[in-house]
Amino acid sequence: MPTLTRGPRRLLERAGDGLVPYLPHLAVANLVVNVLIVVTGGAVRLTASGLGCPTWPRCTDESYVPHGELGLHGAIEFGNRMITFLVTAVALLCILAAWRAGNRRVTWLALGVASIVPAQVVIGGITVLTDLNPWVVAFHLLVSMLIIQLCVWLLVEVADWAPSYVAGSAAPPIHRRVQKLAGLVYGAGWLVLYLGTVVTGSGPHAGDHGAARTGLDPQLFSHVHAFAVYLLVALTFGLVFLARRGGATSVETAALVLLAVEIGQGVVGFTQYALDLPVGLVALHMLGAALTSAALAWVLLAARRTPV
Repeated sequence: MPTLTRGPRRLLERAGDGLVPYLPHLAVANLVVNVLIVVTGGAVRLTASGLGCPTWPRCTDESYVPHGELGLHGAIEFGNRMITFLVTAVALLCILAAWRAGNRRVTWLALGVASIVPAQVVIGGITVLTDLNPWVVAFHLLVSMLIIQLCVWLLVEVADWAPSYVAGSAAPPIHRRVQKLAGLVYGAGWLVLYLGTVVTGSGPHAGDHGAARTGLDPQLFSHVHAFAVYLLVALTFGLVFLARRGGATSVETAALVLLAVEIGQGVVGFTQYALDLPVGLVALHMLGAALTSAALAWVLLAARRTPV
């Protein structure tokens, strides 16, 4: 940070030096808070509080905070906005700790996560200013999925760097077939996440009783989404088998975790569809989407070693 004067720079260096031992914990916290804001954002939508603060960046034309007339919806929407400050604080602490740890890759990843957060704030503001346009809302969620994957990447890098990390014998290279299948799993996972937003945008939980829907047939796209899930599960099963056969233990472990999340998501998804989308199950399904995104990133990262 060459542009800082000596005094502020020394303060940052001292603070960062104190944070270095906690870098692994901060990396975990970075992931947790970004999953949390997906869940709280879901709560805003499911309680029809998306326009609880009817404008942006202020909550109302006169105030940055909600007043009594906005009621519970205003409090829920404002509370979700406040979570952004927690996300930002954790991201900045990660940057500071990574900088003083001297790990350039971890520092750049921490900067990457932190740099997308302001963009997400703006996109969230646009969702309000467009009266919860379902395509903008979908994009907002998908960017959150990307941030979660960057957090997983950061966590993996920190885990490999951490002083407590004990390197054993050199891990064997990953076979190209395993890497290619991991890439297919990752791509299919993103297709599932995208189609999930399409289904949501055509369904009943719009975030506000007057918000527009996509106009697409929710039943049709629920089936399209389900077929994409079947494809993802089949590819993940194949990856588990191929990784085990090739001795790629790290890939097998990540794929098994992903498979467990997929199965859980499938159970919740089919149940919520059968019960006409109760709010609690939809919220649980959104948490599952965030965990799916995280597991997809882990699979891809586990398969990145030199191919044979």
